[in-house]
Amino acid sequence: MMLRRMIKNRFATKVVFALLLVIFISTIFNSYFYYQSASNVVKNNVRESSLQIARQAADSLSFIFSLGSDTSDLLYSNERLQEIVVEDTAEKLSFSERGSNNEYMNTLLNSHVYSSSFVRTIYVLKEDGTSWGSGTFSAYKLTQYNLAQQDWVRESVVKDGQLVWEGLQYDQLSGAGQNTELVVTLSRVLKNFNNLQNIGYIQVGLDGRVILEKIDQIKLGKTGRFFVVDEKGEVMVDSVLENINRPVKNDELFQYIQNKRLIEFEFTHEGTPYYGVKQPMSNGWTVIGIVPIKEITGELSNVQMITLFSTTIFTIVAIIIGLVAAHRVTEPIRLLTQQMKRVGEGNFNVRTKVASTDEIGLMSLQFNRMINQVEKLLEQVKEVESQKQKAELRAIKHRINPHFLFNTLSTIRWLIQLNQKEKANTAMSALIRLLEANMGKKGTFVTVNEELNIVEKFMAIMQIRYEQKFYLELNIADEVEDFLIPQMLIQPIVENAIFHGFVPTGKDGTIRITGKKLDGGIVLDICDNGIGVKKEALEKIKDQSPNSFLGIGLTHVYDSVNLYYGPGSKVEIDSNENGTVVKLILKQKGRGGTYV
Repeated sequence: MMLRRMIKNRFATKVVFALLLVIFISTIFNSYFYYQSASNVVKNNVRESSLQIARQAADSLSFIFSLGSDTSDLLYSNERLQEIVVEDTAEKLSFSERGSNNEYMNTLLNSHVYSSSFVRTIYVLKEDGTSWGSGTFSAYKLTQYNLAQQDWVRESVVKDGQLVWEGLQYDQLSGAGQNTELVVTLSRVLKNFNNLQNIGYIQVGLDGRVILEKIDQIKLGKTGRFFVVDEKGEVMVDSVLENINRPVKNDELFQYIQNKRLIEFEFTHEGTPYYGVKQPMSNGWTVIGIVPIKEITGELSNVQMITLFSTTIFTIVAIIIGLVAAHRVTEPIRLLTQQMKRVGEGNFNVRTKVASTDEIGLMSLQFNRMINQVEKLLEQVKEVESQKQKAELRAIKHRINPHFLFNTLSTIRWLIQLNQKEKANTAMSALIRLLEANMGKKGTFVTVNEELNIVEKFMAIMQIRYEQKFYLELNIADEVEDFLIPQMLIQPIVENAIFHGFVPTGKDGTIRITGKKLDGGIVLDICDNGIGVKKEALEKIKDQSPNSFLGIGLTHVYDSVNLYYGPGSKVEIDSNENGTVVKLILKQKGRGGTYV
């Protein structure tokens, strides 16, 4: 009775009721047609999207592979490289000539590696005589490698200068362990252009982990994946390493891969229908993408019922709520919207005054809390950025001290005038390597291993400058070597040990650096056997006094540890007449702030 009176007396109710009937009836008929059209649209979109994703994967990998082949071409056509390989075979070189040749080869190979984010290793190999390699190339591993028996060597000889590609594998010629870096290799025979004789082999290793990351970043459905096969249908690149160098297990999929005319297909694996796409790459390999069909089209069968049910329910609810609570809801929302617009314009001083106890009131309360948090976060971000800029500025200033550079060059000049050319040459070489190491680092962070390399070069210069022997003993765990630390974190400590611990005594000294893995981080101990630090100075250091005689170097160490590492990270210093121990406890921050 009341409903009939409401419909009769109110025009708005009549309109709503009429619309409700029209929407409900039309929904029944339209849902089926919507399902059919939606199904076709979804399938077409899935098809186009999948092909586009496959092309994207192929283009991304082809770019990496092209960089590898370009690098190989540059080395293959390098006449000086050919001359060095031929000269080494002739075995008529003096010791200095051989050393100069080795330095040129090492510089050439390492420069190609460092100039590319995707090239991991480069080797110039010979069955007899000297072989060369970038990075941590191991001549000992090469002696165990039996080069002549390798399949890629025989295939390179057959192809006579053309590239031979091999699938994802662990590099066997570098480092100290059995399993080193993952690489995708491309090899070729090196020829003497004067007589076209084979004089060696060039092998370029592309970074396998980067390649896997590229594949993993490209998604096909929820559980779909990409992998790479060669012309024979054998897997060359796959996140499942057990599949490498093996034919595709599914016979139906294998047949589709062999069919060059198909770029998309459907097959069944363990009773589950799959959709697949493939795209060729620049080196003759093919990118394959597979995904269960139900992940991309399986929900279409529910569209019709969901559409009918949700449209009916939401329409009725929306009309009723709109009639009953339109004004009550609209006004608070309008006020809240105005305040949000002001916040969007950059005014964070606004606060809403909606005091209701419903959802709008709760939204208003949360809005006010959010603005308060945003203000606090902005202040924190400004403070952190300020600290970062200061720490990075100090690191840059301290990277190569002008006073240190002047004294070193002055020392070299006097060595030359005193006709101590060998010492002068050693000092100049060490200074050049130190400058190269410092200027070659980009960004804020380096690995522990890279920082220790700079420390070694720095100590070599100090030995010549002060005519004292400074020994460096390292005991760094393998898992610590690649831990990222701010640049110049260790060198200022070593520098202070030399200047304040060894030089005043005029005696030789030893610095021992130990690195261990901790739960959630690492600990570094830098110990010296110098004269130690006086108690008063040590107290100033522990208080991080700006007037400490250790100056900007140790201040940079303190600031970097506080800025870049999580709770529990700290710098501890202990000193007595037998030496000084500096302990760096570096614990990773949470997600988003990890430096490993």
